[in-house]
Amino acid sequence: MGYILKNSWALLLGMFLLMLGNGTQGTLLSVRGALEGFGPTTMSYVMAAYYVGFLLGSKLAPQLIRRVGHVRVFAALASLVSAAFIAFAMAPDPYVWALLRLIVGFGFSGVYVVAESWLNDAATNETRGQALSAYMIIQMLGFVLAQFLILMADPSGFVLFAVISILVSVSFAPILLSVSPAPAFHASPPMTMKRLFKTSPLGTVGAFILGGVLSVLFGMTAVFATENNLATSEISLLVGVTYLGAVVMQYPIGWMSDRMDRRLLIVIVTGFSAVSIALALPFTGSFYMLLALGFLIGATATPLYSLLIAHTNDYLEPEDMANASGALVFLNGVGAAGTPVLVGLAMSRYGPNSYYYALILLMGSIALYGAFRMTRREAIPVEDTMSYTPVMPQSTPIAAEVAQEVAIEAAEAEEDEHAT
Repeated sequence: MGYILKNSWALLLGMFLLMLGNGTQGTLLSVRGALEGFGPTTMSYVMAAYYVGFLLGSKLAPQLIRRVGHVRVFAALASLVSAAFIAFAMAPDPYVWALLRLIVGFGFSGVYVVAESWLNDAATNETRGQALSAYMIIQMLGFVLAQFLILMADPSGFVLFAVISILVSVSFAPILLSVSPAPAFHASPPMTMKRLFKTSPLGTVGAFILGGVLSVLFGMTAVFATENNLATSEISLLVGVTYLGAVVMQYPIGWMSDRMDRRLLIVIVTGFSAVSIALALPFTGSFYMLLALGFLIGATATPLYSLLIAHTNDYLEPEDMANASGALVFLNGVGAAGTPVLVGLAMSRYGPNSYYYALILLMGSIALYGAFRMTRREAIPVEDTMSYTPVMPQSTPIAAEVAQEVAIEAAEAEEDEHAT
């Protein structure tokens, strides 16, 4: 880890500043939207637009990079994002906000692709796993700390939007001044959905549904909180605790996944989450219960992303894993794009707790389908499975492919160790 920090600290610092800006904007918009009188349905369209833009960016950014290069794409998209943050404050209109959120999602997707390519290029085979871990820590630390930036100024004013615009703009300097010459860009074409489903039905269906879970969790939590009339400090704490849960349980769940049938672990994690939320619903009038639920859902939902990728890898040859990861990322994005709108409509009609009912339904669906799949074929022996490698859902297919390379290298090293 010391080698990575020494050689990539400027790149990681720039990414940290980007994460601060991105982590702040969703919560800030939810709070400001409530102050502007936007209802949950309106805000759900605004929130969903980010995921649509991110999905488009993950498909189009590689083409832009091949055409004009890493540096130009990074500078252009980051500038768009910075300008969009200022425009949010200038035009508090839901249609304008939805368009700006789409631009922000598209911009961040492209920026992440470029930064992840540079980070991967800066790492060696021996340090690639450490680079991925450092990147994941930076991601989540940025998102957690971002929630407390909202307490710096009045959300109804201009200052907070200016702050996140400045953060994004300042992030250019350490990244563009520190990176080596632009690496050759390689992105594996995604596997066809038909082949992916045939290879791993649970991985395919689970990735799609989990996209909905994560978009509700990270896109609608602040909207849910504003509908419950929580104070700004309480909203920032709730969202921050949700991200914190995502960090804390990555490695314990990863440790378990390397020692048992991954399908059973998926069923246990999702089933436990769904049942716990259902049992806690009568007590959601307590802010402390909301915090506990936020931590629980973050802790169970986020590691599922890596767990589903690892489960899918168990049925693939190493040369197919990068292609499969691209398809899983795409499916996750499709699931994320539309779900916030459905949840927003339900919240408008049936009340804020529709947020929790949606999570129960989605997590319960993964648990039930996982249990069904366990009856369809035998489990792969634990010693024959691929290693679990943490990947955050906010990453692009580039980070997912890096994770695949790390898993393959770990498996090859283990085979060499057994051979000797």
